[in-house]
Amino acid sequence: MTPQPHQSPPLNPPLPAFLRSFARIGILSFGGPAAQIAVMHRELVEERRWMEEGGFLSALSFCMMLPGPEAMQLATYCGWRLKGVPGGIVAGLFFVLPGALVMLALSVLYAGYGHLPASEALFLGVKATVVIVVIQALLRLARKALGTPARKTLAVASFVLIAGFATPFPLIVFGAALIGAVTSRTTPEPVTAPKATHLPRTLAIWGTLWMAPLALLWATGQERLLAIGVFFSKLAVVTFGGAYAVLAYMSQEVVTAKGWLAPEAMLDGLGLAETTPGPLILVTEFVGYMAATPLGAFGGLAGALVTLWVTFIPCFLWIFAGAPYIDWIASRPRLDAALKSVTAAVVGVIASLSWWFALHVFFARISEPRFGPLRLTLPDPASFEPRAALLAALAALLLFGLKRSLMLTIALVALAGLGLGQTAGLSIR
Repeated sequence: MTPQPHQSPPLNPPLPAFLRSFARIGILSFGGPAAQIAVMHRELVEERRWMEEGGFLSALSFCMMLPGPEAMQLATYCGWRLKGVPGGIVAGLFFVLPGALVMLALSVLYAGYGHLPASEALFLGVKATVVIVVIQALLRLARKALGTPARKTLAVASFVLIAGFATPFPLIVFGAALIGAVTSRTTPEPVTAPKATHLPRTLAIWGTLWMAPLALLWATGQERLLAIGVFFSKLAVVTFGGAYAVLAYMSQEVVTAKGWLAPEAMLDGLGLAETTPGPLILVTEFVGYMAATPLGAFGGLAGALVTLWVTFIPCFLWIFAGAPYIDWIASRPRLDAALKSVTAAVVGVIASLSWWFALHVFFARISEPRFGPLRLTLPDPASFEPRAALLAALAALLLFGLKRSLMLTIALVALAGLGLGQTAGLSIR
């Protein structure tokens, strides 16, 4: 397939470097999608220069329109772009596995002891560093994606709609795409569409992988595990806009309708997911584990594995089915304009997520006063966390002033955060 003008032919980086980079991305994927996208951008676009800015932004916009965790899907796309389907599988697994292993260990401890050590004490420095990385990436993305007054307006409108009015993300994406298509005046060079056999073959392969464990559970009469698999398969199809868009529905179903978890356990699981690497949707692994604990010693493990499978196999399906069409979309004038408008709107969404993340790092209490349809997310000044601010300042000094690597900065700031907590004699939030 001929590459589109703004996307050079993909590089073929050495396998050891490829593996190291995506392992690093997976290990450092704290803080939700805005932070994870920032880490990916820094690693793949700025430092390695394996991807161009335009291709990265187009892929990000495409992933934002898919159900499921957009950052994991973006990692999968980047791996696919560099090394085909095997690279996409490796990149996606590397993004998910570190957090999945941590979440599994925490789920086992929670189910066995009913309480956990203050794991967030180890992550305050990481979160403070990620705030700085997110701000840096957001500014760079904005400079590249918001080149016209119209796109700047779309970004601001997107931020206001999602942060102030809780507008559903798919509605924002649809509106931005419609505006871009209607106002299109571009005429990019044509690009050959993928082969007609690509889509049905991909859907057949990954659809079979998705459904095979559910068929096996049905055939063997594993009713509880089958119910877990079916429920989270449905979630995998409707989670547009990331994990936050579906958490309320999931919590209501597993606590009230199904009775799999107590309300306190659901809140604890969400808190654990916030402090581990990987997508926030890994909270489903905790739910799957707890829901299957009545099945015996290995029931929880089976529930967690089933949940992980039906949550993330669909992500590979969406990417491998749709990724080859990204360049083709960008060669259609109206579709290209629609995608660029979505990119501008995505900048506003990331800004909203960044604001939410920074507030929760620097303040212990957040309020959401409402004025009619307007909902504001505001910090309680009395709950300001001076240690988090100090650690963020240290991270900024190391990254921008002393030009230290991200890995070294995170390690040093995390150690500093742990030291501050011990010195103060307080548990770090």
